[in-house]
Amino acid sequence: MNLASRFVYFLLAVAASTSALAAQGVLERVRGGDKLVIAYRDSSVPFSYVDTKTGKPIGYAMDLCLHLADVVRRQTGKKDMAIELVPVTSANRVATVAQGKADMECGSTTNNAERRKTVAFTIPHYITGARLLVPAASTVTRLEDLSGKTVVSTKGSTPLLAVQQANRSHLMGLNIVEAPDHARAVEMVEKGEADAFVMDDVLLYGLAAGRPNPKALKVVGRFVTTEPLAIMLAPGDPEFKKLVDDEMRRLITSREIYAIYDKWFLQPIPPQNRALNLPVNYLMRDFWKYPTDKVPF
Repeated sequence: MNLASRFVYFLLAVAASTSALAAQGVLERVRGGDKLVIAYRDSSVPFSYVDTKTGKPIGYAMDLCLHLADVVRRQTGKKDMAIELVPVTSANRVATVAQGKADMECGSTTNNAERRKTVAFTIPHYITGARLLVPAASTVTRLEDLSGKTVVSTKGSTPLLAVQQANRSHLMGLNIVEAPDHARAVEMVEKGEADAFVMDDVLLYGLAAGRPNPKALKVVGRFVTTEPLAIMLAPGDPEFKKLVDDEMRRLITSREIYAIYDKWFLQPIPPQNRALNLPVNYLMRDFWKYPTDKVPF
């Protein structure tokens, strides 16, 4: 074999090993001693947010993800498996998981057809819809009342796309602005920089409860969208997805998930130690009768 042929074989071997590494699944990586990488949000109350007292991410979705991490430890036999927590925003969360920079994202991300092109999702842990957060004194009761007014939503979110589409198709005359995160959007409503914040209603209740004066804000309007929120998973990894799906299904059918839910939606939560008082809604009760990762959106 001449030198040129050896060089070609060397390049093919390198390419093959690189391809195999790229195709390596989450569980295989962990078995090999690697860490599990979990992405979290900083202001998606009560799903995934940073506790201002401890500086650590907490929430309903975080509890679910940390439980799933324990399942990964048991499945792989790696009791010493490390967990790396990576902050993400509404704008970069999908790309972070799609590019393999996180194995799963624990937040308030909607499972929809567009996102399923690049990432995977497990069974929804919450089903909600987008409504409006407005000042308590506002006379706005629906999206149509905001003609000629300023509406804010979070960059990269499905409610933002929905309100933009409604504005175009119904010629509503809304002035739509993007906020970098939920916290900034609420602040804009409080300061009069926006007349309403369009977002999943459960997030609006959580965000309002954490403000210095929760009674200065209120949630109004009909659902603008239907949002099945689910943990986002690394794409192209059926072994990992099956493990997560099976455990989520077990948590739901055994009703163990209800205790986790109650902790974040019915009991006082940090940082203000106020309860959201949001029982499981009818959409979730019906969906959880036959839990599946298949959603019609």
